[in-house]
Amino acid sequence: MRLGSSWRSFQWLALAGFSLALTLGAEAQQKLDIAPRATVAIRDARLVTVSGETIERGTLVIRDGRIAAIGASAPIPAGAQILDGKGLTVYPGMIDAGTSLGLVEIPAVAATVDQGEVGDYNPNARALVAINPHSAHVRVTRYNGITNVATMPDGGVICGQATFINLYGTSPQEMAVVPSLGLVVNFPRLNVGGGGPFAAFRQPPPANIAEAIAARNRRVEELRQVLREAADYGRAKAAAASDPKIPRPATNVVYESLLPTLRGETPVFFRADRAQDIRAVLAFAEDMGLRPIIVGGNEAWVCAAELKAKNVPVILTGVLDLPNREDDPYDVLYENAAKLHQAGVRFCISTGDNGAHVRDLPYHAGMAAAFGLDPKVALRAVTLSAAEVLGVSDRVGSLEVGKMANVVVADGDLLEPRTRVKYAFIDGRPAQLTSRHTELYEQFKERK
Repeated sequence: MRLGSSWRSFQWLALAGFSLALTLGAEAQQKLDIAPRATVAIRDARLVTVSGETIERGTLVIRDGRIAAIGASAPIPAGAQILDGKGLTVYPGMIDAGTSLGLVEIPAVAATVDQGEVGDYNPNARALVAINPHSAHVRVTRYNGITNVATMPDGGVICGQATFINLYGTSPQEMAVVPSLGLVVNFPRLNVGGGGPFAAFRQPPPANIAEAIAARNRRVEELRQVLREAADYGRAKAAAASDPKIPRPATNVVYESLLPTLRGETPVFFRADRAQDIRAVLAFAEDMGLRPIIVGGNEAWVCAAELKAKNVPVILTGVLDLPNREDDPYDVLYENAAKLHQAGVRFCISTGDNGAHVRDLPYHAGMAAAFGLDPKVALRAVTLSAAEVLGVSDRVGSLEVGKMANVVVADGDLLEPRTRVKYAFIDGRPAQLTSRHTELYEQFKERK
């Protein structure tokens, strides 16, 4: 938070070139470091709703943190601050559905990494409590039009609870939209080695395929046993609640954290890339009565028919990755999204990054569009489709009346690298579009 003598008087928090200015007292500024909600009308702009038709010239009104009106002739409330949108395009803020943003600052410095817990089974670990709202990655990401991310823990088999946040706020609680979004599981995979640029650094595979399969099956059975024990714990609690004569089981935080998932209230984010592991996840989830979401999905196109039949969505995190195998075509992952769309599989696109490169989300979608995915579907894959996969499409992901005013205004196609986001609103608050990158540019732009 920026403090000092310059903050003892009223400050105008203005977006560059933006006539919208908001006055805050010094005491309020020191406490919040975020602008208050404003009533704003973005007039004469191109409005890309995503959920419906694009309005070539219209008005969008933001009031009380929500989208209050949108249309070619939407009424502007008295006292609203007007933003001239001529030549600009309004989009819903982008969503990265599979990151660790806020949990990792500098991967090589252990003190700045809070991505996972010790041990294999930590469903009670909550990503929200570990998020650093002042991470440099937040401002860098927001600058590029991303307003929301799903942040997921890592480590072990059951990693913990993911969270869905706004990229604006001074504390994790202020940023939280859905504090506990779902359970994150690193599904035990078949370790048979393989090529790739880092093959020499991987743990060596078992001596033969039979041993590899046996090792994977043991880990899967351990996971199944933990879930069964949690289900038994839940039934014992329910029985004790209905009959005072039945002793109540001792509270177990691990099992307690699994109960919403076992009741089907929250999904399970299974990390899996290879087709054989994805198919194993589908069988496991069906057997245990879980709501699976595949995270990764590099070979999801191989088993698209099964994913479609079981209505299991995929969060693609490898669009810009190198192929998994040496003899794969160079564009196999670039085309993954297009193949899933053609097969009718629900999916969205994510960077899968731990922070620094979440800002590149639009370019992942842009690459998919360059390799067969319809550009409108590509934009949807980082907005409304991401919201639908995460179960938050009633709040974010499109420009619709009543939804949270997470809105960005850009000077071109949002998926193009040359496009610049001019203004951004998160929860109806004008967000400062500065970052460490812009600060360094201003510091050194005159240097010769």
